[in-house]
Amino acid sequence: MTDSVQLDPYEGPAGGWGSAKSLTEILLREQIPVTGGLMLRHQNKPGGFMCVSCAWAKPGKPAVFEYCENGAKATAWEVTRKRIGAEFFAAHTVTELTGWRDYDLEELGRLTVPLRWDAASDRYLPVSWDAAFAEIGAELKALDPKAAVFYASGRASLETSYMYGLLARLHGSNNLPDSSNMCHESTSVALPESIGSPVGTVLLEAFEHTDCILFFGQNPGSNAPRMLHPLQDASRRGVPIITFNPFRERGLERFTNPQAPLEMLTKSETRISSQYLQVKAGGDFGAIYGICKALLALDDAAIASGAERVLDTAFIAEHTHGFEAFAASVRGKSWDELERRSGLTRKALEQTAATYAKAKATIGVYGMGLTQHRMGVETVQALVNLLLMRGNIGKRGAGICPVRGHSNVQGQRTVGITEKPELVPNDKLRELYAFEPPMEKGLNTVEACEGILDGSVKAFVALGGNFIRAVPETALMEEAWKTLRLTVQISTKLNRNHLIHGEVAYILPCLGRIEIDEQAGGRQAVSMEDSTACIHGSKGYAEPAGPELLSEPRIVAGIAKATLTPNPRIDWDRWGGDYASVRDAIEATYPDQFKDFNARMWTPGGFRRPIPAADRTWKTDTGKANFVTPRSLSADPDTEQADPEVMRLITMRSNDQFNTTIYGYDDRFRGVKGTRMVLFMNRDDIARLGLRDAQTVHLVGATDDKVVRRVEGFRVLAYDIPTGCVGGYYPECNPLIPLWHHAERSKVPAAKSVPVRIEAASA
Repeated sequence: MTDSVQLDPYEGPAGGWGSAKSLTEILLREQIPVTGGLMLRHQNKPGGFMCVSCAWAKPGKPAVFEYCENGAKATAWEVTRKRIGAEFFAAHTVTELTGWRDYDLEELGRLTVPLRWDAASDRYLPVSWDAAFAEIGAELKALDPKAAVFYASGRASLETSYMYGLLARLHGSNNLPDSSNMCHESTSVALPESIGSPVGTVLLEAFEHTDCILFFGQNPGSNAPRMLHPLQDASRRGVPIITFNPFRERGLERFTNPQAPLEMLTKSETRISSQYLQVKAGGDFGAIYGICKALLALDDAAIASGAERVLDTAFIAEHTHGFEAFAASVRGKSWDELERRSGLTRKALEQTAATYAKAKATIGVYGMGLTQHRMGVETVQALVNLLLMRGNIGKRGAGICPVRGHSNVQGQRTVGITEKPELVPNDKLRELYAFEPPMEKGLNTVEACEGILDGSVKAFVALGGNFIRAVPETALMEEAWKTLRLTVQISTKLNRNHLIHGEVAYILPCLGRIEIDEQAGGRQAVSMEDSTACIHGSKGYAEPAGPELLSEPRIVAGIAKATLTPNPRIDWDRWGGDYASVRDAIEATYPDQFKDFNARMWTPGGFRRPIPAADRTWKTDTGKANFVTPRSLSADPDTEQADPEVMRLITMRSNDQFNTTIYGYDDRFRGVKGTRMVLFMNRDDIARLGLRDAQTVHLVGATDDKVVRRVEGFRVLAYDIPTGCVGGYYPECNPLIPLWHHAERSKVPAAKSVPVRIEAASA
């Protein structure tokens, strides 16, 4: 990291020597130049450990180096040699540490001892594990179970997640929000209604057989760099890759594979996107409708000329419901409206439709650019509609492909981390554990925040993550957080959520996934699910950061034993010492999903859970795939502003971070060095608003709810972004997002279209 700020255009590709240099830098910074490199040989390999960063698919035949720049950074971040123990906390008050930057907190290194906040000294003091478990259990038992929230980040394994969900339900609560609530819950609501499955339908091998890829609102260069390898292969085969994204992201433009010696030596590049369409914030909805409208026109022309139909009429007739109503809705939209909504021209959308019409098998890839809008659910369903028009669900080389974020965020939902009781096999839980599971809906992330603000939530237990930095409405949330009775953070490193705490506060340091996990039953392994619903085993190789660390399953077991009435059908000690027994319990609870779990967990490439829609079996109310007709094409209808000075803020990551974890203050691909306080703006908007490049400005929320939302100190950077839109980094911009500004049915924060005003800083 550097203290000097530089804003210079980056002309190189994604990957390449910049990636190699960045990897070398972090290995040196974390003091593991040799051991870190050796550790990476086992990453994403059968018999090795699964990446602790993103959830992109792992191939059955991995490359020699099956990791990317950001995955390597995540590994270095976890296996760092840096440590903080009791002596550090004795030297620093919590009040003092709240003034430190997020990067500096996490860069201190691994937590090594359990800690309890002491009000008299305002310090975290060491505590024994037994004492910590006993007090946490006593505090939870003293509260109404519905006043306690059990949050899970996407890091936790399937085994830990299953135990954690069971702990909450045995305690009497479905308050199990997780990081999916902040990103892909729109997917989890949209896809079951459309195709009867809550997850994507494609496997990694689909990219080898596709002949068209439609790419919406996802930046693989920063968020899932290993995805660039199948995209590179597809591009070299001549597969059209059509990208819809407000920003021109380098990873979607050009790529040099840093693991290909010839490419590195010759500095050769592969073009990724064959057509790059810069939709405005929220414009994907209108763009998809425009492609559908052009597709219908092509089909009409084919009928008139006697040519082969463009629509897959046989598929539509046999496998779908609601097409006629949807087609009528599309035909009823004018091109003027579609161009205005999308920010694209009719010609560009018709060109996309013509390319799509020629393809035999198309994959629709998307990320949070679709899900994080007020109408995020409907936008995802619009993309499904587009694929259904040509039968591109349930055939080779085709399907819907949501790109998930954290490494096991999809998997923990599979094994019970959900606030929705209808998604849990409660009959099985009754049978296996002889208790009555709670049937009242629990709190998701937004609802948990609302409960903290109104005082109805009293306790917050966090299985990983940095919740207070990840959620919207930061200023109000930080103040309300201090009124909680109990906060518990199960963590590997120090972050801001440890410093914003409740009256009784614990930090419980845990083993990381990459560390050797020796328990009573011997050396343990865990498992997780990737974005394609494939299950992988994972075994640690690094020495633990300290002798006092406990594994996540052991910590969950300890809290459970201290909180719950003993249940003769659950041996928490056994589960905490032998994770194979937890996998047996998962299989017993989900027999159709996890048949022969222990025997199959080391299958190269993972074993796939059954996804009915991938086989054209539709578990919907109609028994078919549903064309869903939206009521509007506005992605964010209740925050639309006629005022030309109100801009649409798009929050995003740099290529030097993962979620709330900041690895450094550079964003190589966007030409930013030494700062994260940057506001990306179109040059025309800079001139129109009377600003200048590199000027310091402040952002102020532009809503009418009487809440003042303000973040100061951004540097204006002219960038290739649609007019009316600005971009800024997450989580620094989170204070500008109202808590109520979320997807209407999934409650995912609508972080990709936040209304703001720009104020010039005083001279």
